[in-house]
Amino acid sequence: MKLFSHIKGDLFGGLTAGIVALPLALAFGVQSGLGAVAGLYGAIFIGFFASLFGGTNTQISGPTAPMTAVSMVVIAGILQLNEGSIENALPAILAVFLMAGIFQVSLGALKLGKYIKYIPYPVVSGFMTGIGVIILITQILPAIGYNAGADEAYVRTFEPVAQESILNGILADEVDEDVLVIDDFQSAIARAQNITDEEIAAEAKSMAQSSSKGVIGTIKTLPRAIQNINWTELITALVTIVIIFGFKKITTAIPSTLIALLGVSGAVYFLNVDAMKLGEIPSGFPMPNFEIITGFSFAEVSPYILTALTLSLLGAIDSLLTSVVADNMTKTQHNPNQELIGQGIGNSIASLFGGIPGAGATIRTVVNINSGGKTKLSGMIAAVLLLIIVVALGSFASEIPNAVLAGILITVGIGVMDYKGLKALRSIPKSDVIIMFIVLILTVTWDLVYAVGIGLVIASLIFMKKMGDANAAKSKIKTLSRKDEYTNEDYSLVPLDLREEVFIKELDGPLFFGSTKDFQAMSQIIPPKATHVIIRMEKVPFMDQSGLFAFEDVSQALIKQGVTPLLAGLKEQPRYRLEAIDIIPDLISNDHVFDTYEECVGWVSQNVADTVGPDEV
Repeated sequence: MKLFSHIKGDLFGGLTAGIVALPLALAFGVQSGLGAVAGLYGAIFIGFFASLFGGTNTQISGPTAPMTAVSMVVIAGILQLNEGSIENALPAILAVFLMAGIFQVSLGALKLGKYIKYIPYPVVSGFMTGIGVIILITQILPAIGYNAGADEAYVRTFEPVAQESILNGILADEVDEDVLVIDDFQSAIARAQNITDEEIAAEAKSMAQSSSKGVIGTIKTLPRAIQNINWTELITALVTIVIIFGFKKITTAIPSTLIALLGVSGAVYFLNVDAMKLGEIPSGFPMPNFEIITGFSFAEVSPYILTALTLSLLGAIDSLLTSVVADNMTKTQHNPNQELIGQGIGNSIASLFGGIPGAGATIRTVVNINSGGKTKLSGMIAAVLLLIIVVALGSFASEIPNAVLAGILITVGIGVMDYKGLKALRSIPKSDVIIMFIVLILTVTWDLVYAVGIGLVIASLIFMKKMGDANAAKSKIKTLSRKDEYTNEDYSLVPLDLREEVFIKELDGPLFFGSTKDFQAMSQIIPPKATHVIIRMEKVPFMDQSGLFAFEDVSQALIKQGVTPLLAGLKEQPRYRLEAIDIIPDLISNDHVFDTYEECVGWVSQNVADTVGPDEV
């Protein structure tokens, strides 16, 4: 079988990639808010099924920094709607991840993979750098050992708001068909009197933890966190970072993140250092969570449909960029649509088992190839290795300090930024710089989904303006004269006695909504003596609806002035559009449409009368 034709290389490649994936999967799981095991499950199921069904032989898939950052937003939003209860929120969270996987399968099935490459680089650059900034900021609190929920003084400041939240919940429960009656109030008062201090404290703790989440929450909490630095946690995180960057200078044969994870975690354990740990991680074979289907609520997940689509597109971009890297290294050619189908299947299955979404991971893929991976089997072996670790060694992972994972994520945040784009800021157009920073700022401070959407809109508008300006600059308007001599052979073809009657308009480039203004101005600058206009369209490959209607308006204006439009070099697509709404032949007869400019000038020579005498010139 072809799958087993490079078994030795695939075995070494898969095992090495799996070892590299382990610390990252744990860290991304914790960062997402679903816990370390969610990262492991994502790496296992996405890694296995994306390899099995994907279109890139050597791709290693699993949770990545961009996908985790978007997932974190989804999880935080749905948790807030469920008053911080992960148990209640989990079905809706996983349903959104399932939708993202289905969207990816649809993108591949509709063969849209080839269009992913048209997303502008400044948008991708700003987004990736923004992701790096988000990771760095959100890992500050874990790195310095501050947990807002464990800060009793801080938690107490939320008790008044917590009481209000609990009372609002009781009152909402008592509402029947949106009508309040006296009995409802009496029942609500009775329940309010039974609220315990423990309930208030639990609600206040949940609110305190929520207030410190995300970039804005971290920044707001930072002053208090700095006053309560846990130096043990900070030193643990710093040692992890130093090992990750420093060990690479010694050797790259062994992943530095793995050395940091095992070395620092082992030191903390054997030296009995007091540090916050991951806590219990479920062991045993993962089981599917069918509440995604049985407890599905469209109302709860509908606000996140756009986010799910963004997750799918982001995963598609991430995966296909990695596929290109793999192609360059292996001198092969991936199948982009099949790759999207594979990634979608992997993400869909991972969601059923409680895993976070992921994509093709560049570093893990490069490690796999350099270690001998050749076929899809290598990615499947990496996933199986992680499954064995979960089943057999899950209890040991519970001893990993949070600060170690924070240190790993900080190095990921530093690495994910687009330094190539940042270094080129002085040399790239200002418009690209503006787009990059708009996407970056919106990604960090507002919403990742809207950041990408707004960046795409701005980039598209700027591109259309540039295209329109370029078309206008290249397009020529020519008024001929009997007195002038023309070195341009095209102009000299027009008979001398007809040069006052003939006006030439050359179009260069597609006639679309960004270039119609200059074309529409033509009817206003026609010389009063002109009786015919040659509109040269050899260089017009495409005409959109705006261009079509502009062409109709100009034709009508010319005819109203007594000027006959002649079309030369009309290509297939523009001709089809003009015939579809009967501009040809109702406004411009078929006799006035010519395959070449030379044919048009020949017709002019035989059919256009000299209406301007020599004395009038």
